Amino acid sequence: MAQNAVLPVDQLWRSVRREAEGVLAGDPLFGASLSSAILDHSGLGDALAHQIGARLGKRAVDREQFARVAREAFRAAPDLIDAASLDLQSIAVHDPAMNRLLPPLLNYKGYVALQAWRVSNWLWRREQTDLARLLQSLSSDSLQVSIHPSASIGTSVYLDHATGIIIGAFVVVDDEVTIMQNVTIGRKQALPGRAPRIGRGVLLSSGATILGDISVGDFAKVGAGALVEHDVPGGCTAVGVPARLVNCAEAGLPA
Repeated sequence: MAQNAVLPVDQLWRSVRREAEGVLAGDPLFGASLSSAILDHSGLGDALAHQIGARLGKRAVDREQFARVAREAFRAAPDLIDAASLDLQSIAVHDPAMNRLLPPLLNYKGYVALQAWRVSNWLWRREQTDLARLLQSLSSDSLQVSIHPSASIGTSVYLDHATGIIIGAFVVVDDEVTIMQNVTIGRKQALPGRAPRIGRGVLLSSGATILGDISVGDFAKVGAGALVEHDVPGGCTAVGVPARLVNCAEAGLPA
């Protein structure tokens, strides 16, 4: 996949199918799994619905129920599939260990957790809050990623390793953000509008904690294990506990 090429959904799906067919030709024993996950489906939305059901449902009846809910969401809101396509392409561009589309779709639990959140957010906005919270709970249990349905998340977002990630209620995450493992983003007070706002292109390194009514500006970085409770200007790096700013025009000021 070209570094800066953005594929439309139908072209991306054709690429995924070609990858699957190539894998099947080289490894027939993988065929049954590839058929149920990819080749039996008519498009990316149906394949994603299958993945969500398979990852969140413990029983066959649950898997089918959750897949059905996801299919309904994707058919009612095609922009969810557009977002999922951008998320998938972002992995192929930004993960140095991956330049294909099929393996993240099949194996990256952070990708599936993010698409399950997109469905739960769709349910939340339709005031189906109980079912939305159920999807959040199941994602937390099965995938170790807990994203509140009321959060707002952009596109081309990458949950790297995706273990121990918590994104709380009313958090805002912009486009092209990368979130590593064991990151917590949440409020200090249980009030709407008091949650962190993460700007475009931000990197949140492993173990980072971002709390309160604060902003992390575009293309900023938060270092591993940092505790951020004050604004981080765009382009700056926040490191330490409590976090301090480095690599800024006025480096060394409290974050």
